[in-house]
Amino acid sequence: MLRYRGVKQALDAVSRLDAFPKVKEEFVQATRVGGTLSLISRLVILFLIYHEVSYYMDSRLVFTFVPDTDLQSKLKVHIDLTVAMPCKSIGADILDSTNQNVFSFGILQEEDTWFELCPSQRVHFDYMQHHNSYLRNEYHSIAEILYKSDHAVVYSMPERVIIPAKPHDACRIHGVLTLNKVAGNFHITVGKTIHFSRGHIHLNSIFANTQTNFSHRINRFSFGDHTAGIIHPLEGDEKIFDNGNFGQVMMQYFIEIVPTDVQKFYSHSKTYQYTVRENLQLIDIDKGMQGVAGLYFKYDMSALRVLVRQDRDSIAQFIVRLSSIIAGIVVISGLLSKCMHLVGDACCKRRHEPTVMHETTSKGSVIIS
Repeated sequence: MLRYRGVKQALDAVSRLDAFPKVKEEFVQATRVGGTLSLISRLVILFLIYHEVSYYMDSRLVFTFVPDTDLQSKLKVHIDLTVAMPCKSIGADILDSTNQNVFSFGILQEEDTWFELCPSQRVHFDYMQHHNSYLRNEYHSIAEILYKSDHAVVYSMPERVIIPAKPHDACRIHGVLTLNKVAGNFHITVGKTIHFSRGHIHLNSIFANTQTNFSHRINRFSFGDHTAGIIHPLEGDEKIFDNGNFGQVMMQYFIEIVPTDVQKFYSHSKTYQYTVRENLQLIDIDKGMQGVAGLYFKYDMSALRVLVRQDRDSIAQFIVRLSSIIAGIVVISGLLSKCMHLVGDACCKRRHEPTVMHETTSKGSVIIS
C-alpha cells in the first residue's frame, strides 16, 4: 500500500512525464555555425513578429449592403450656398413627396452679401475646390485611409475682410433642416413662396422683368452628421453663367442619397453619402422651351444601406500565426545547421584522408610516394 508523500512528489512525477525532454548541457557542443544561425534566426523572428503585430493592429474595412428598413428616422441636411442675385429677388423652398411643409423642421436663413469673394475667401474656396476634387478622383485608392482616420472634412468659409463699396448683389442661403426620408426637391427660383397646408405657390409673375443670374457657389451641401471617410461631391462646386450667352437657365442636380453606417472599434455613427448628376437646361420661350429658371436639387433615397465595418482577425488566429512563425524559423534554422555541419564534416573528412601509396621500381630500389 502506497502512502501519500505530498505535493512535491506528485509534481516530480508529473515533471518526469515531459513530452519534450531536454538535452543535457554536457552533450551539447557549441559551434560558430550554430551560434551564427541562432543569432540570425532570432533577428528574423523579431522582424517577423513586428510585422505580424503591425498587421494585426492595422485593421481592414468590410463593405456590405443591406436593405434600409429604418424608414422612421429623419434626414438632416446642411446647406450653405451663395447665388448671384439679391435675396429680395429669389426664394428657397423644399417640397417632399408627402407634400409636407418641411420648413416646419427648420428655417433656411437668407443673408445679403457680395458674390465676389475677398482674397482670403478666394484662397480658401480654391483650396477647398482643389482638395475636394482630388478626394473625389482618388477616392477608390484612399478610401480606407479616410475611413480609418478620425478627421472629418468640414469646410468653413472665413469672414470677409474687405467690404466692397457697392450694393449687395448676392444672397447667401444657409442653415440646417431635418427632413423626412423620402424623395424631395429643394429649389431656388425667382420670386417668393407662400405655403399652404397641402402645398405652396411661387409668386414669380411680379418678378418677370427681373434680370436673372443663377451663378452660384456651394460651400456646404451634405446629409447627416460629418463622418471621416465621407466625401460630399457638391461641396466646392462653382458655376458662373454669363447672362449674355446663357439667358435664363435651369440648373438641375439629381442626387441619390445612400444611408451609411460606419462601425469602428470604438465608435458607431450613422450618416449619409450621395452621388450627383448635373443637367443644364436653357430656357428660351421664343423657341418653345418651357420651364422656370432656377436651381433645383432633386434628391431621392436609396433602398440599400451601406455598412462599413472595421474588422481584424481574432486573438486566437493572431496567436496561432505568431506561434507558427516562431516554430517555423526555429525548425528551418535547425535544418540549416544540420546541413551545414554535414557538409563541413564531409569536407573535413575528405581533407584528412591519408594519401595513396604508389610503388615504382627503379634499378632495384623501391620509391614510395
